[in-house]
Amino acid sequence: MNPGLGLAALTVVLVATVAFGVYGLRLSRATSDFYVASREVSPLWNASAIGGEYLSAASFLGVAGLVMAYGVDMLAYPVGYTAGYLVLLLLVAAPLRRSGAYTLPDFAEERLGSLAVRRVAGVLVAVIAWLYLVPQLQGAGLTLQTVTGAPRWAGAVVVAVVVVGVAAAGGMRSVTLVQGFQFWLKLTAIAVPALFLVMAWRSAGAPALTGPDIPRFGHTTVVRLQDPVRFDVTAPVTVRVSGRLDGTAYTAAGVRLGDGGHTAAAGTELTFPGGAAVPHRDGLAPSTGADWANPLSGAGGRSHPLYALYSILLATLLGTMGLPHVLVRFYTNPDGRAARRTTVLVLVLLSAFYLLPTVYGALGRVLAPQLLLTGQTDTAVLVLPQLTQAGEGGRLLAALATAGAFAAFVSTASGLTVSVAGVVSQDLLRGSTRGFRWASLVAGIPPLVMATATSGLPVADAIGLAFAVAASSFCPLLVLGIWWRGLTDLGALLGLVAGGGLAAVAVVLTSVRGPGRGWSAALLEQPAAWTVPIAFAVMITVSLLTRHRLAPAAVDRVMLRMHLPEEVGSGGPSLPAVRPPTAGRS
Repeated sequence: MNPGLGLAALTVVLVATVAFGVYGLRLSRATSDFYVASREVSPLWNASAIGGEYLSAASFLGVAGLVMAYGVDMLAYPVGYTAGYLVLLLLVAAPLRRSGAYTLPDFAEERLGSLAVRRVAGVLVAVIAWLYLVPQLQGAGLTLQTVTGAPRWAGAVVVAVVVVGVAAAGGMRSVTLVQGFQFWLKLTAIAVPALFLVMAWRSAGAPALTGPDIPRFGHTTVVRLQDPVRFDVTAPVTVRVSGRLDGTAYTAAGVRLGDGGHTAAAGTELTFPGGAAVPHRDGLAPSTGADWANPLSGAGGRSHPLYALYSILLATLLGTMGLPHVLVRFYTNPDGRAARRTTVLVLVLLSAFYLLPTVYGALGRVLAPQLLLTGQTDTAVLVLPQLTQAGEGGRLLAALATAGAFAAFVSTASGLTVSVAGVVSQDLLRGSTRGFRWASLVAGIPPLVMATATSGLPVADAIGLAFAVAASSFCPLLVLGIWWRGLTDLGALLGLVAGGGLAAVAVVLTSVRGPGRGWSAALLEQPAAWTVPIAFAVMITVSLLTRHRLAPAAVDRVMLRMHLPEEVGSGGPSLPAVRPPTAGRS
């Protein structure tokens, strides 16, 4: 891509983000504007804002990259991401809005009357948000490097600075305006180039998406390597090399590559003949043509694919209701009915969006198979438009896709930063507007350090682990807290620690050790299938053993507020509401 066009696209996104943030600052007057936008957001704009923050790096880049490399099994991610809102609609949306809470720790304390549960919930909010933020910042670095060649840390720093500034300036009011705008930008940025990709594929004779082995180069292809790459060759091939290959320098020389591993230095240029099998980056292990289209084929070397599929679905279906940056959105609706309408609209918007990354992933195997060699399958959405459309048109489409990618990083990171800042400011900084602004800075620093210090997993896999922690902690708390009056404070506390703690340990071990084989690797890489049942079992068992800790009057009051329709409640005596954050609250 032309670096000038790429930078222009990024500048437009960042300037628009700051402009909406400044406008939101003018509208933010009271403390409730910073936390819940004074509960005045309409269902359509709130649904757009939810879509804006939910469609993250995993949605815009990661899904396409996983589908391209590993095939139809990876459709579990978009299916789970979308269907999770159906579970949220049926079980959580309206009662949670009627609870009157501002944050998840607020809900935990109000429902269970326990400061200890509130504090553990606050820690888990930060853990989940930071796990989710790191791949956003790493995706921003990858995008900026792909577009301009800048160091990978630069994109992470740019997004972190803009996000913290917007969140600190206008709080939820500003972030809502930013995210609503960015959803429609992302949808446009991924839909318009997709139309041209389909036309390019058809004009090339609609080549088959699968074949007898791994993808092959459809024509003579030049691959330029930005970083050092170790790759595996599955079939001997003669290539033209300019640069350093296997420790030897070449200048436009023909080199025979045998089966096995090879290493190319940064800046090396490899020219492959048409029809040659595409080598793949060491550790990527893409599926063959036949396995790519077959469910449960174990694509990508994943151990026990049936278990992995069910665990991914469980994490994404139940993890959605445990994402703090999603749940806080329902507190901004005027009432429970508006919260339900918002959720239905979100289902429609997400269903439309998630059709598109799959198109990029499938066509990427035919139109840009060299991404399997470089290992940068996550950049398929960024590079495909320019590879398939020559001239200025291709560069403009690539710039549009780049703008959408940066909008994905900024909008999701904004919501996550506001979620953590809300918890930190209420629990540590007395819930003031000034405290919220300082908390926004505190919320952005740890994930920036982690993003620049580690290389990370593929973005969709990394975010899937955040979903697993959310599903193992807040999902049981919300479902049991809303629908079972027998939940006690001790049951909730131990369940949060057991489920969330075990899932977090699995995430850490997976990040440290990387992909593995066998049951131990499968259980650690996709922990939701066993950590979610453990969390539910611990909460229920301990609650039954500690029924004497229940305060029936207090429980009945909260349960009545959550389940009594607004039109009924408005005609009778008013129910006590959760106190809004004030300067005097500790």
